[in-house]
Amino acid sequence: MKTQKTTVGTINEEVLAFTAGRDVELDIRLIQADCIGTAAHVTMLSKMKPAIVTAAERKLVIHELKAIMAQASAGQFKILLADQDVHLAVERTLTEKLGDLGKKIHTCRSRNDQVAVDLRLFAREEILGTLDDAAALISALLAFAKKNEKVPMVGRTHMQPGMPSSVGLWAAAHAESLLDDCALLVSAFELNDQCPLGSAASYGVPLAIDRELTAELLGFSRPSHTVLYANNGRGKLESIVLGAMSQVMLSLSRVAQDLMLFTMPEFAYFTLPDELCTGSSIMPQKKNPDVIELVRARATRVKACELAVFDLIKGSPGGYNRDLQDAKEPFMEGIAMTRACLRVLSPFVQAIRVNREKLLAGFTPDVFATDRALELVGQGMPFRDAYHYVKENLAELANMDPMTAIL
Repeated sequence: MKTQKTTVGTINEEVLAFTAGRDVELDIRLIQADCIGTAAHVTMLSKMKPAIVTAAERKLVIHELKAIMAQASAGQFKILLADQDVHLAVERTLTEKLGDLGKKIHTCRSRNDQVAVDLRLFAREEILGTLDDAAALISALLAFAKKNEKVPMVGRTHMQPGMPSSVGLWAAAHAESLLDDCALLVSAFELNDQCPLGSAASYGVPLAIDRELTAELLGFSRPSHTVLYANNGRGKLESIVLGAMSQVMLSLSRVAQDLMLFTMPEFAYFTLPDELCTGSSIMPQKKNPDVIELVRARATRVKACELAVFDLIKGSPGGYNRDLQDAKEPFMEGIAMTRACLRVLSPFVQAIRVNREKLLAGFTPDVFATDRALELVGQGMPFRDAYHYVKENLAELANMDPMTAIL
């Protein structure tokens, strides 16, 4: 039986590989956050009475943490299988550089609160980035809406022609949906804005640490109120963030579905430029909107990520449980997919060409049935009588000017 020595003991190699899982790969994305969290923790240790590390030692540690961050930015920092995760990789590197000083940095800390703070720092940056991505798409939709506010478009319910509408209203409605999603992202950001550092394994430590200081240093509004919830909140927080991401993707999937319909030759309301489409390996004429098909599909995948995290934690007892490790991959994947979809749709919206003639051709007399009924109401007829009169005399409806109807 082959074994391998690690920072926390000698472990069977198969067990080590199995329990490390994909953390060695995924934690590359957490190196910066782990170093920042460690810098705050070491600063707090230097302020304790008595101090665990001196002010001079704190400076040495932070200097080496900056070096690790620079290596990570250059793609040169390695997390080894024996490290198991980013936390022990950073500790190993500091110990190699600083000797016994490197061994002090884990004082009053567990990997449980380390990963919790890393993920909250990661989530904070990703939520803010998602809001930026969403704002760019919202701006593109609103610019498109303004440009086409007076372009008539048949409004549909049940996918059937309903009433006069406009391209501008269509685009503005999708923008408003995303604005609601941004409110959910802000709510997730606010729930994320509490520091778990200092909760250790789940039950705190028997030394007088300053959790307020580490929260302040890391830019959190406050520490978590209870040390147990600091760890019980793992998974729940990820599920909340992914829930907001799922709502973003719900909005994007509806944009994608509309674009799928309205760019079909049978509609041809909109045209997409060739460079944003793909072709067929056998059918020369094909111009496939693969991007929006994949956006539609990835809405399902992001929801699956949310449900994966939810199902991981729904039956787990209080305190840290290793099940939580498997929440990391869907958490990161769901965020990455959402942001990619937001970014790819912005140039799509900007590049849509509106086919005014096709849009106007959709205005058959029956589209103005409601307008006619309300015209009769204006002449004194009760609405239900007007409704039935128009319904029974649809063949007599005359075509109206769509521009008049939407202005």
